[in-house]
Amino acid sequence: MITQPQAATTAPDPDEERRRIQTARLLAYRDDGPLVHALAGKIGKGFPPVPTTLLALLVVIALGTAGLLEGPMLFVAPLVVVLLVLPTAPRDHLGRFDWLTPPLLRGTEFLTMILVALAADAPKWLLFVLVYVVGYHTYDTVYRTRQSIWPPAWVFHAGLGWELRLLIIGAGAALGVLTPVLAVLTAYLLVLFAVESVTSWVRLDKASAQAGADAEQDLEASPEDAMEQATGEAEKG
Repeated sequence: MITQPQAATTAPDPDEERRRIQTARLLAYRDDGPLVHALAGKIGKGFPPVPTTLLALLVVIALGTAGLLEGPMLFVAPLVVVLLVLPTAPRDHLGRFDWLTPPLLRGTEFLTMILVALAADAPKWLLFVLVYVVGYHTYDTVYRTRQSIWPPAWVFHAGLGWELRLLIIGAGAALGVLTPVLAVLTAYLLVLFAVESVTSWVRLDKASAQAGADAEQDLEASPEDAMEQATGEAEKG
């Protein structure tokens, strides 16, 4: 009897798999939103992420220290950050220092939020809550991915991403309505991130508990029960 040779299955390259996971993690830590995802594929290769994000951070610091954050400039500062950092999204983030991109980007986002909100006389406690909520979301994302538990993609879109959050805050400040904008944005993100995180961890705990119960039941099964089950399955076959 002649049989056809079966095609050999190619094992994934460990180094390539490591790079893929590293890229996926760093992109998740960036917390890009719908605007970045919509434009990332249309801007070519993109800019190197670390120096470009660092430049955006320095621009924000310069605008803040020069006292230029007033009137329309309250919107210009977030807009400059978005225009500089958005083109870094297409990069694979595999450079030697590209792991610095997420903390630089989060620091730039937080600093821009704080400077714009303070310049617009927004309530400091409300600003603190917003920074805390976004910070919690970042921590939750990092903690999950380090355990190979990936947040669903829709969370990053629903969370608006760093770019839309900055543009919304800048627009609210420039129009003189930042306090209600901050209140609505903070409440929305708080409910979204808290509910999604809690439900995800509850589902994980239930799945882990069920797996543990199944394993314990298998260990407690007597040899006679195991033999009887195996015999029954063999007779059915």
